[in-house]
Amino acid sequence: MAAEHQVHAAAAAVPPAHGPAADGMTRRQLLRSTMFATIGAMFGLAGAGAGGMLWPIKLTGFGGIVPAPVKAHEMEIGDVVMVREGKYYLTRSEDGLMALYWKCVHLGCTVPWNAAQKKFMCPCHASVYEITGQNIAGPAPRPLDMMEVIVEPDGTVLVNTGKITERPRHEPEHAVKI
Repeated sequence: MAAEHQVHAAAAAVPPAHGPAADGMTRRQLLRSTMFATIGAMFGLAGAGAGGMLWPIKLTGFGGIVPAPVKAHEMEIGDVVMVREGKYYLTRSEDGLMALYWKCVHLGCTVPWNAAQKKFMCPCHASVYEITGQNIAGPAPRPLDMMEVIVEPDGTVLVNTGKITERPRHEPEHAVKI
C-alpha cells in the first residue's frame, strides 16, 4: 500500500511550466524579439536612406547661383575671368557681359582661354571660339553654351549655373548690356 501511495503523490505533483523561466525569457521569445528588432532596423535604415535622398540640398557652386569675383564696371572690353567654382568664363565684349560654360560642345573637354591669341582654344580637337563663344574653327558644331547673367545695381555679377542655354550661333542680344 505504501507503493501505491507514492504513485499517487508523484501524480499529484505539478509538472514544470513550459512558459518563461522565473529569471529570463524562453528561446522562442528571444528569437521572436531578435526577428522584430532586425525588421525594425531594416525599416529604420530604409527610412533614413529615403529621407536623405528627399531632403532638400542647398546648392552652392556649380548648379546654383555663383557670384563673379569682379564687378561689372571693373571689366573692360576683351577681359575674360575664369570662375572655377561655377565652371564658367565671364567675358566682356562689345556686345556686353556673358557667362560661357567652359565645356567644349564637341566632346566635352574643358576649353581654356588663350590670352595671347584672345580666343578659347580646345587642346583636344582644335576647336576655336571667339570671346563671345562663337565657334570659328575646328569640329565644334555650335558656339559655347551660355549661362544666365544677372547684374545687380551695385555692379555685382551673379551667374545662374543651373540655367545653361544652347544656341545655334551667337547673337548680340545674348550678352547682358552694361
